[in-house]
Amino acid sequence: MGIEIERKFLVTGDGWRTAAHKVMPMAQGYLNDLAAMDNGAMKASVRVRIQGDEAYLNLKSRELGHTRQEFDYAIPVEDARGLLALSVGGLVDKRRHYVDFGGHLWEIDEFLGENAGLVVAEIELASADERFDKPDWAGREVTDSKRYYNLALASRPYSQWSETERAGSD
Repeated sequence: MGIEIERKFLVTGDGWRTAAHKVMPMAQGYLNDLAAMDNGAMKASVRVRIQGDEAYLNLKSRELGHTRQEFDYAIPVEDARGLLALSVGGLVDKRRHYVDFGGHLWEIDEFLGENAGLVVAEIELASADERFDKPDWAGREVTDSKRYYNLALASRPYSQWSETERAGSD
């Protein structure tokens, strides 16, 4: 069984851009929606992602927080396109920038389309209590805030958020 331990932060400023060593365009959609997860009808999100010339089917358990079960399977890009056409809600388009900092790989997601203006940094850890250096461009932690999950962004994009939500207030 795959386990993902991930922390998520809002990004402040552009200081990370010069440190990015790779950029990957991504388009993803979900075969279930946030409501199905919230009401317990589904216990895992089902995501289809095309990144560059590769595609993946991903299942992630619905736990809120930094640790979840995750299963990721490579699939043909043509199959992914067909599955994306079946997506519930909108597609999530983004550019993922990869930055090495403090001995860890940080993934900075710069969202496009209806989620344009949102930039989030993620770090995957080997254990929930692993220590890491937080770069100055990594602002407030939003790991436990459901609205920053990509599944939520597909259902209710950043463009529909209130000013209070955009300011990061809960």
